[in-house]
Amino acid sequence: MGQDTYLHKGLRKRMIEKLADAGISDKRVLEAMNRVPRHLFLGKDSVFDETAYENKAFQIGNGQTISMPFTVAYQTELLEIAKGDKVLEIGTGSGYQAAVLIEMGAKVFSIERQKSLFDKTPTLLRQLGYGSVKTFFGDGFLGLPVFAPFDKIIITAAAPEIPQKLLQQLEEGGQMVIPLEEGEKTIMRRITKTEENNFEEEQFIDCAFVPMLKGKKY
Repeated sequence: MGQDTYLHKGLRKRMIEKLADAGISDKRVLEAMNRVPRHLFLGKDSVFDETAYENKAFQIGNGQTISMPFTVAYQTELLEIAKGDKVLEIGTGSGYQAAVLIEMGAKVFSIERQKSLFDKTPTLLRQLGYGSVKTFFGDGFLGLPVFAPFDKIIITAAAPEIPQKLLQQLEEGGQMVIPLEEGEKTIMRRITKTEENNFEEEQFIDCAFVPMLKGKKY
């Protein structure tokens, strides 16, 4: 396990300042991200230490990435997390987004379809003090109906369609943030469940994500 040094904390503070300059205005999001040692989610290679706090995505294996800090901050801001919110995350990946949500005071349930990532990420989360994240190996399109409803749902991959089963697992008044493929673009959307079977959609920025795929991968 690596260390979180004064150098890392200084780099992280600079990253937060850049996120604020880029338009992230929710101070709670910025403060949460300032507490999470992003470099420790990138793997064992220390070469990442210096670049971990740049606005870059990094490969974490199996064709998956840890999203750019701006993307993590932007999605988290759109979720409008309140302390105690029950959040379903589709795509555990490195665990970084889940850690940020925990720092926001959320209760996180996270699904990962890649068995190799599922096998190692929960251990890392526990080692870093985020063991309260409940992780599951499964198909994100199906969600976790046994634990539904959820106040918020965040999808961390580009979805080819809006997963209807996930909409059904939203609490009334709940919100889903989803990068949705539309032709050659992927557009960030927020869907609010106003009442049973009624939803409002908002459209935001163009973005880039790895594709959201169905099924499990062993």
